[in-house]
Amino acid sequence: MTGDDLFGSVTPPKAEAGQTGPSGQRRAVPTQPLADRLRPERLEDVVGQSGLLGPDGALTRMLERGSLASLILWGGPGVGKTTIARLLARAAGLTFVQLSAVFSGVADLKKAFETARNLARTGGGTLLFVDEIHRFNRAQQDGFLPVVEDGTIVLVGATTENPSFALNSALLSRCQVMVLSRLDDPALEALLVRAEEETGRPLPLTEDARAALRAMADGDGRYLLNMVEQLMSLKDQTALDPAALARLLARRAVLYDRDREEHYNLISALHKSMRGSDPDAALYWFARMLEGGEDPRYIARRLTRFAAEDVGMADPHALPLAVAAWETYERLGSPEGELALAQLVVHLATAAKSNAAYKAYGAARRAAKATGSLMPPAHILNAPTRLMQDIGYGKGYEYDHDAEEGFSGQNYFPDGMRRQNFYTPTGRGYEREVRHRLETWARLRDRRQS
Repeated sequence: MTGDDLFGSVTPPKAEAGQTGPSGQRRAVPTQPLADRLRPERLEDVVGQSGLLGPDGALTRMLERGSLASLILWGGPGVGKTTIARLLARAAGLTFVQLSAVFSGVADLKKAFETARNLARTGGGTLLFVDEIHRFNRAQQDGFLPVVEDGTIVLVGATTENPSFALNSALLSRCQVMVLSRLDDPALEALLVRAEEETGRPLPLTEDARAALRAMADGDGRYLLNMVEQLMSLKDQTALDPAALARLLARRAVLYDRDREEHYNLISALHKSMRGSDPDAALYWFARMLEGGEDPRYIARRLTRFAAEDVGMADPHALPLAVAAWETYERLGSPEGELALAQLVVHLATAAKSNAAYKAYGAARRAAKATGSLMPPAHILNAPTRLMQDIGYGKGYEYDHDAEEGFSGQNYFPDGMRRQNFYTPTGRGYEREVRHRLETWARLRDRRQS
């Protein structure tokens, strides 16, 4: 394998096959994928990333200052990470060198660094683009630190994973993280228009099917253009409707990994939608998790937690309903049992909310740690033996059922510990009634202890 094969371009960037040459004419190669033929030649031609590449974009300002920093490009597949890295190298006058963390090891990194050092001795600079950089282990990531610090390379790493979790803090501290947006509908439409201009003919789609095609891409420009190639290769160019399009092409698989960030993002969205009393949004995120292959038992566990933590005493029925929905799923399995969980999602989202019991529990835990081993007051201790009776256990205890209004108003906190108020019910749902009771008992307690 030659250096050029391993590292990509090791000379200053030139027009590539299928791109615009010096004459301004696009040099198309018949076997070249459409996505490569449409790869932008200028940063301003990249679609969907105006926040980074627009007139006031972070990368635009960086290039204007002539100070391109090492970067981590974080975004989903098909949003332009590789293209942007290539064009940054061209705009900054740097040699573009590419590695994939999937196929490269320490030896490949050392060779790339040595090539960059040799180029630096002649006054040249290197932009080292590392695709899937999160796949390098800690030691490999640490290997970038000295060459980034001394300016041997400008590192541009691409990742689909959250850099906060996937990359070493030492490497992150030396790079700026740039978040790339998934391609929205206008950006995807712009790619379709470019594809039609490149091929010289319109897509064989109705307007509704064209919208369906953009939806099928799910924000991935490369996947969209791959589908366009399939459509353009059809012998029959009669316009397809959405149903015919769906039969012909497969929808892009939902991005979801039960072990990575998307898992936590979606459960957070479900939880906060229910907390925000939005059953429609909650059902959407619930369905998204199921479509992504999430274990319904995990969702059931989180819904049960929500019933206790966020609904609480405002709707005491929520917790037994959560357990019942979970049990229903266990008995029926998928897909029938998922309906019980969907019903629970709706109930929890529309229920009155209170975290008063959750907060009270936390406050009581903190008080228990602070007060150590204080004994209960003697009057509420059982006295099954003569000795315990003689030393005052149970003495003065008032049986609440015999007291007026079924409430004695005695002190139940340890002697030497002032009474504390942990639980403060809201005025929502069932807690409205609980609050009224507690206020009544507080008045009775004050009157009987005065």
